[in-house]
Amino acid sequence: MDLDKLQLLLVEDDIDLANAVIDYLALEDMTCDHAANGLSGLNLIKTNHYDVVILDLNLPKISGLEVCETLRTEGYDIPILMLTAKDTLDDKLMGFKKGADDYLVKPFAMQELIVRTQVLSSRRSGQVTKLSVCDLTLDTQQQIITRDNKALKLSPTGYKILETLMRASPNPVSRDKLIQAVWGELQPDSNSLKVHMFNLRKELDKNVNHAQQQVDQRRPLGIIHTLSGRGFAFKVEQSS
Repeated sequence: MDLDKLQLLLVEDDIDLANAVIDYLALEDMTCDHAANGLSGLNLIKTNHYDVVILDLNLPKISGLEVCETLRTEGYDIPILMLTAKDTLDDKLMGFKKGADDYLVKPFAMQELIVRTQVLSSRRSGQVTKLSVCDLTLDTQQQIITRDNKALKLSPTGYKILETLMRASPNPVSRDKLIQAVWGELQPDSNSLKVHMFNLRKELDKNVNHAQQQVDQRRPLGIIHTLSGRGFAFKVEQSS
């Protein structure tokens, strides 16, 4: 599988429109699964990884708004592009309130769909304010980090690195993408990321009972792993 190819999910009950969108996305080298109702879409999201969900507002079984709200309530930070035939401000505000990241009104130009999808795919949704990986949690509103219910203190740069990795989890973040997310166009000193990553790992692991980690597979030694050629990621060992 090409790790750089975008993996999308289209939840749309208009089969003709869905087929047209899927065919066009394929021309742009994007892989797209399809669900014809909200319940099927929700189940696919919970069992697969997608970079972006393209979600129709009016769907059978579960509406797009309900799908959106359920995902955000359960902590999914996947970007959501809402498709709607309604162009009123109230409808858009309701969609954003439920957790949508962007809106596209039908009928739309396929190229605009591509551009909006590409922009959303470069980040996880900012709608989710509480992130959790293993026994590590991050509250982005209050900027509180805890591991095993113990508060941690990070530098602003360490915090940004941690948030970037947690939003991407379980997928790895390459060194270049991490630098871009943290420093933007201002390239840091060549050793800056290495130093900040060392300090971040030290802080995350300082209060962990290493003996307990060996028997509790949810808490592996060194919660942030370096994956050769792929970058950094949280890795949870699975029990055999």
